[in-house]
Amino acid sequence: MTSPLELVAMAEAVVDDVEQLFIDGLGAPPARFKGEGDFATEVDLAIEAHLRSTLTQMTGIGVYGEEGGGDADLNQTAWVVDPIDGTANYAAGNPMCGTVVSLVHEGKPIVAIANFPLVGRRLVAAHGMELRTLGGPKSGFGGGQDALAFEDSRGHIGCSSHLPTTLFDDLRSIGLRPRMSGSVCLDSAFVAQGVFDGAVNFSPHPWDNAAGVLFVQSAGGVATDPQGNPWTTASKGLVVGTEQVHATILDAIERTGVGNRQS
Repeated sequence: MTSPLELVAMAEAVVDDVEQLFIDGLGAPPARFKGEGDFATEVDLAIEAHLRSTLTQMTGIGVYGEEGGGDADLNQTAWVVDPIDGTANYAAGNPMCGTVVSLVHEGKPIVAIANFPLVGRRLVAAHGMELRTLGGPKSGFGGGQDALAFEDSRGHIGCSSHLPTTLFDDLRSIGLRPRMSGSVCLDSAFVAQGVFDGAVNFSPHPWDNAAGVLFVQSAGGVATDPQGNPWTTASKGLVVGTEQVHATILDAIERTGVGNRQS
């Protein structure tokens, strides 16, 4: 297999190819409904088609995408693409959305690119390189030995509107501050950039979480499934954060029992 450093350069070039299409299509209406409250726009479909064909052509590696699925083996080596992460935001004209491409090998991410052009943010990660972020705060990741306890700092954590109410309430009661961006990958990207101190979701979809795992780990943070196990493409959810906030979220999941109901 070509090295992750070479593959991340190829993947970033392909993401560049679709950036203008993404920007020009903001506000596109739903074109295909996939379930209650879940839909794709024509822009989702067009971007994924380009990502799928170009990545396969350039690298010879199969693609598994949110809109078109695919027969790529996530336990071997496969591209995982989300043409528009935060489609509901995108259709509404909300800039909190982006294009996400990851490469997984044996169920774990080794390359990741997330581009959020409407808010001027991009993250790029791969095994063998330092995390590269554009548009984030100068301070970067908020963890480390000198990090303040969340009671003394912001304690912002990303979550979705699907988060169980019992867990949402528990997190608030212990001093954390849940925030909803409407984009699962953006939540994890914000953790890697130090905007959020943690994030939690129970999405079983690898296109939602693979990139975020690598971003946060590359920044020095912790990324596991909601039970505290190493994240893989088979995981049902993701918890990321500084060491303290990650542990605090896991404690809340165990205390409320919501992790058992999601499995």
